[in-house]
Amino acid sequence: MTRTPAIRRTGRPGRPGYDLDSLLAVAVKVFNDKGYDGTSMDVLAERLGLSKSSIYHHVSGKQELLELALNRALNALFAVTTEAGATEGRYIDRLEYLVRRSVEILVAELPYVTLLLRVRGNTAVERRALARRREFDTFVSSLVAAAAEEGDLAPDLDPDLVARLLFGTVNSLIEWYRPRAGITADDLADTVISMTFDGLRRT
Repeated sequence: MTRTPAIRRTGRPGRPGYDLDSLLAVAVKVFNDKGYDGTSMDVLAERLGLSKSSIYHHVSGKQELLELALNRALNALFAVTTEAGATEGRYIDRLEYLVRRSVEILVAELPYVTLLLRVRGNTAVERRALARRREFDTFVSSLVAAAAEEGDLAPDLDPDLVARLLFGTVNSLIEWYRPRAGITADDLADTVISMTFDGLRRT
């Protein structure tokens, strides 16, 4: 799988008030609230209570903030594809593991995953992110196809369609899930797994 080169960090760490992580967290919230195209550096500076020059101390501009945010979500998802649960054992178990861990990542990185799922390819940064999403989708489809070949899924299922439906269910969580709702990541993952894999597994 292709890896995105490390992003150049501008400025020096340790600026009083905000470090890069906390600045990024606020920027992602603004991007999700107003849309990336509707967010200017002036808007970010006002929300942060900083001058624009203070933001430029950390990053080169809002495009770098977007790329950092999207890569945070994507890198977390791609990391799962290299974990033992996604690379060892029967393919149906690998697929189930991938879905479970993807729910956990969505909960842990909710603002970042939300931003990732809302990009439409309007900038080069967004197009690179969409290309990596397609790469992830291809990995999911390959697990579905291999599980069918092993006899654990009905052979007439379309792997690409199953992959889209599985992750359409997972991704829909961003529209309503809120951490304070009393539903844990385990609760969500158990329900998604029960709903989908009870129907997908060949009996």
